[in-house]
Formats: sequence, structure tokens, C-alpha cells
Amino acid sequence: MVGQALSPANRQATKLASAMAWRWQAEAPAPRSMSESLDASGYHELLRRFLKEDFGAGDITTDMVVPAGLRARGELIAKAPLVLAGLDLFLEVFRLLDPTAAAEIARKDGEELRPGEIPARVRALARTLLSGERVALNLLQRLSGIATLTRRFVREVAGTGAQILDTRKTTPGLRTLEKYAVRTGGGRNHRKDLAEAVLIKENHIRLAGGVSPALEAAQSAKGNVAWIEIEVTNFDELRDSLAYSPDVILLDNMSPAQVRQAVEQVRRAEGARKIRFEASGGITLKNVREFAEAGVDWISVGALTHSAPAVDLSFEIEPE
Repeated sequence: MVGQALSPANRQATKLASAMAWRWQAEAPAPRSMSESLDASGYHELLRRFLKEDFGAGDITTDMVVPAGLRARGELIAKAPLVLAGLDLFLEVFRLLDPTAAAEIARKDGEELRPGEIPARVRALARTLLSGERVALNLLQRLSGIATLTRRFVREVAGTGAQILDTRKTTPGLRTLEKYAVRTGGGRNHRKDLAEAVLIKENHIRLAGGVSPALEAAQSAKGNVAWIEIEVTNFDELRDSLAYSPDVILLDNMSPAQVRQAVEQVRRAEGARKIRFEASGGITLKNVREFAEAGVDWISVGALTHSAPAVDLSFEIEPE
């Protein structure tokens, strides 16, 4: 209410939001906004499945309380600093429920929002806005959370030449969307599926009988996959892998000092031939720059998709 005094708790929350917004803007320049757009029409089947899950036999509360013909306006409001991702999906939920739904779009995916900013407004039947709100918000908050966390990692390694990559640790059924969110945040996608590249990991090595037998068997894939990569956990495995000239060597669960030693050792031995190095395991916002400065090309972070917190967005609806 206008003129109403804020409670101590609300004053503290306001101060915190302002501080976070200032820090978000002051940390470093944002990577350029992603030019890629998401074709939400290609996800109708997925969105319908989500809506069916939420609707069950129908939105009993809305159907009983809200008049059928009433039209309303919903405002999407950022409650915390975030990177927007999935706005087209958010809007498509309402279009599926009500073909007359219309949107006013003020921001786009990849842009950073401060608390209080309104990236979009939706006008539609009031029942549509109420019934579709949860599915639409869940998706938008999830994808924007991934983009926001990715942006933080990307900022931490700015200027080093290292790229932040995701992993296959994605939500079943949402991999394409979650990897889109990573790109929106400025990161790069690792394998989209098991068929894209050869990635020999610890269990493969154990079952194949060692690094050398595993890489020997993988040679037949050359030219048919995007790259051949092997995970090593010590310097003996690193030495064995070099005999087979893999495209990428993944240094798993090594310290930044060990990573630097491994990279420098191989760079000296290999001369002009370029083997990419990837660091993975135990990567956090606090130590990611140390890994980047150790000389790796890629840093893969499973947390981008399996641990990113949902961002705080609200959808406030008013009758027209």
C-alpha cells in the first residue's frame, strides 16, 4: 500500500536485494547477449505433457472462483538479479491454453535483470493465466537459474581463454532445454548424447583393462565422431594416453597445481601439436579461476545443470 511503512524484515530484504543488484552489475562486463533464440513451437508436446500433469482432472479452484469470460493481465517480475532464459517457453504455455493470449516482451533471453524489472506482460483469459502460471514459471525459473549460474562461472574465468562446459548431468527429458540455458548464460555444451563423441572414463578404462587397451579400441571411431577424449586421474595414465594422440584429455579430480603440471608437461613434449585439456571434478566458483589459469581449454561443471538454484521470479495477475 502506498505510504505504508516497511517492517524491519522488509527493509532488510530491500537492502539485500539492492546490494545484490549492485554487486551483479559491478562484478564484470557481461558476455554479449546470445543471438540464439529458442523455437518454443517445437516443444508443444512436452509443454502439453507438463500441463496435463499439473491439471489432473482440471483446475477446480480457478473454475469455481474465476468467471469464465474474465480477461486479465499478468506481469512477470524479477525478484533477484538473474539471467533470463526460456521466456518464449513461458509465453508458449499460455498460448497453448488460450490462442488469444498476447504478450508484450521487453527483454530477451541472455539479458541480465535486476530486481523489479518486468521482462514481459501477458494478456489472456484470467483462467488461462491462473492455470498455466505454475508450469510456465517452473520452467522459466529452472532455465534462468542455469543461465544465471553459468554466467557467474563464465565471469570468473574471463580473460583466461578457458571455456565453461556443461555435462550430461541434466534432468531427464529436459536436456535440450537445459543445454540451451547453459549457452544462454555464455557457456558451451559438452556432448549432447553418448553418440556425439568418444569419452573414455574410469569405468571404461577398468573394464577395458587399462588406458592403452581402451584407446586402442577407440581408434576405429576416428573420423566418425566429433572427438576422442579420455579421462585420466594420475600422471601414469596421462603418459599412457599420449601414445594414442587423443583429441582431448580430461584431468579428473586433480588439484590446480597438478593440472598446471600436466598441461605444461604435455605442451613441452607435444610442441606445436595441440591436445585440448579439460578439467573436471571439484570445480566451484571459488576455485574455477585457478583451474583456468592452470592452462586448460575446457572446464566442465556438472553443477550448472544438476545444482543450479531456481531464480526468484513472480507472476502477478490483475483483471483488465
